[in-house]
Amino acid sequence: MTLDAPEKVMVTSKKVACDGDEGALGHPRVFLTMDENGQVECPYCDRQYILQGGPSDPGSNDS
Repeated sequence: MTLDAPEKVMVTSKKVACDGDEGALGHPRVFLTMDENGQVECPYCDRQYILQGGPSDPGSNDS
């Protein structure tokens, strides 16, 4: 059995809300704040939110 990698979502705000995006099948809405690396992971669905232009943005040229 293989597990899919968590979904990665690029966002423009350091604060995000996640509810699983599945309506009644999702999870309670939680409000999350990015860490110093510009990312945060939802404790319910493991979705990763990455700040555009932040240290964890794979498209950023800050390295």
